Amino acid sequence: MLRTPLHSFHLEYGAHMVEFAGWEMPMYYKGGGVQAEHKQVRESGGIFDVSHMGRVRFSGRHARRLLERVCTRRISDMEIGQCRYSLVCNEAGGVRDDVIVYRVDDDAFLVVVNASNREKLVAHFEAVRASADYTVKIDDQTTSSAMVALQGPRVIERIGQFSREIPSLKKYRFAVKNLLVAKLIVSRTGYTGEDGVEVILPSIAVGMALKYLFQGVDIKAEQAVLKPAGLGCRDTLRTEASMPLYGHELGEEINALWCGVDFAISLDKDQMDKGEKFIGQDALKKTVAEGGPKRKLAGFFIEGQRSARPGMIIRRDGKEVGLVTSACPSPTLGRGIAMGFLDTPLHGTGTFEIDTGKGSTLPATQTAMPFYKVAKK
Repeated sequence: MLRTPLHSFHLEYGAHMVEFAGWEMPMYYKGGGVQAEHKQVRESGGIFDVSHMGRVRFSGRHARRLLERVCTRRISDMEIGQCRYSLVCNEAGGVRDDVIVYRVDDDAFLVVVNASNREKLVAHFEAVRASADYTVKIDDQTTSSAMVALQGPRVIERIGQFSREIPSLKKYRFAVKNLLVAKLIVSRTGYTGEDGVEVILPSIAVGMALKYLFQGVDIKAEQAVLKPAGLGCRDTLRTEASMPLYGHELGEEINALWCGVDFAISLDKDQMDKGEKFIGQDALKKTVAEGGPKRKLAGFFIEGQRSARPGMIIRRDGKEVGLVTSACPSPTLGRGIAMGFLDTPLHGTGTFEIDTGKGSTLPATQTAMPFYKVAKK
């Protein structure tokens, strides 16, 4: 298994390590556990090692054109210092992955991809470059860099002790900062539903950066502003925030218009600039022309003490009308929640049954998403 530059940090703080997408990663830490870490992030701040995520740099005369071709979201109108969420589709309109694109310079971009899809996507990018003879350098910087996410309502307060610029960043904007000889990309992004930042930095600068961040702070203290958090609570946090995950709400066989991220799909891209289409655009336009997606993502509150599971069938009056994609007992709401693909005509129509596959059903009531925002109202 691959190890991230924060591996010794995880061991020092008693992480329970597991294999994830070929990497040795922390699931949770000693003395806490998933629910405690979830609460820490919701109420104060958590530190996540997300170095397993792929980081691929595109530079050169045709970098923008290549990304316009592979990304469903418009790239050309991005400003330097801006991030943008997008999908990467296949020709059939299925989702190869969801990505975050950073515009670093006029002809330079950084794309963050999911760990399980990194090799597949790099090969895809290389194939697209070769097919159009684009002049682009594609540099996979994953193993030479690290990525850390700081998430929670008190994170920006902590960062404000070191920087005036970062707390003033708007959402989905980033700044390049110097830490001695190392350059750090600090973006106002995250995957938890909380405020915070994600930091990309050279592997060799990790120890120095952590020492700087924790200056005067004992993260082992019970009331520490920041504490380590693992993959376990990262999943419950993103489910509460109704954020899609590859292999659940996103996939090669899942039509991109099912996934609840229509804002990231520019179906008029061929009418912009030089009229270039993104890969999969024709298939998605056909979906719209034929009446739209047959199913769309919906959220559900689960009644009772039991939790739904991905893959369970959603029924109405005994008839299959959908499929659960993600589910968990919500630590914040104190009840079960689930996301799933539901027949489009049934959106907003109330109650359903989720088939456990064991001769019983779970009552489910459709609700608006994100779950976390619904709960805060």
